Amino acid sequence: MANALTAIRLLLVVPFAFFMTKGDVRFAAFALVVWVVALITDFADGPIARRTGTVTALSGTFDHTTDFLFVTSGLFAGAYRGVFPWILPVLIVAAFSQYVIDSYWIHRHSKLRGSKLGRYNGMLYFVLTCMEIVIRLGARFLQPLLTVLIWALVLSTLVSMGQRLMFSRLPEHLPTGSPEK
Repeated sequence: MANALTAIRLLLVVPFAFFMTKGDVRFAAFALVVWVVALITDFADGPIARRTGTVTALSGTFDHTTDFLFVTSGLFAGAYRGVFPWILPVLIVAAFSQYVIDSYWIHRHSKLRGSKLGRYNGMLYFVLTCMEIVIRLGARFLQPLLTVLIWALVLSTLVSMGQRLMFSRLPEHLPTGSPEK
């Protein structure tokens, strides 16, 4: 069931990207509906997997990869419209690639090796797309906050990548306090 919810989110990637390429209110409303469904499936899949005992390294990778694809598709689509700087989705692709390489190839873990900063960044990437949608729906007063958040995430993504690079030489530690294994 949890993987089915993640699969639903994966199927929403292309429609979300399409709706994010359009600047008008009608497509913003469609994008918001898709975003809400994606968020619900993201919140529900983990607890369901834990409750049913179906948590696996593969299902975690599927979930993280789907989140990555959903968020970056929306950010690249927004960059196409000029509402996000291209550097942010490019950095997210680089950071996610580093995350996978560090976890599976450098440290040879059986699942992704996360960090607190990376987790917070991942959540805030979702917020960016929602804020942009809400701005298109009329909440223009959020534009300055969105701009600040975008550039804060550019910086924190770079910091997260630097931390992962710095700590990649250590066998089990990322700056989380308790390493994920």
